[in-house]
Amino acid sequence: MPRNTITAAVFPLLLLLLSIASSAYGFTAAPNNGVSMMMTTTTRHAASSSSSSGGDPNEIIARKIIVCGDVDGGYYRSCVKNEGGRFRKLIGTMTPPDDSKRAEILIEGKRKMVDGFVRWCERGNVGLSQKITVESVSEMEATGLFDDFYVPTGRGK
Repeated sequence: MPRNTITAAVFPLLLLLLSIASSAYGFTAAPNNGVSMMMTTTTRHAASSSSSSGGDPNEIIARKIIVCGDVDGGYYRSCVKNEGGRFRKLIGTMTPPDDSKRAEILIEGKRKMVDGFVRWCERGNVGLSQKITVESVSEMEATGLFDDFYVPTGRGK
């Protein structure tokens, strides 16, 4: 198979992957000379005081995030666990579901990961038409009591 044929077959797949990544991670793709793609990031500033103004990005910090809305469902809880525990390597917990439409998320980890998780929570749109809002974000003292990210689902009541 000639090299141009392979390039022509792979290029549309790369464009598709680029568009998926751009919508999922806040990138915008701008064509450059009609041939290659240039990635630029869009900056989102959190309205609350949760973003740090400096400091060591690898410093271990803790935050308490109070979220309101459709927080008792299993989908939102699994998204919180994946985003916090798997993707950002944070430790902490989320309060169990209790029909109050309110939950507390306690997290500890590197400053850059915690700040990113807070921004993810403030985005509020996790899919499946669930509406989530962040009521407050407060600083806490990092304790190191957790060894993983625990999110109870309410099963086994």
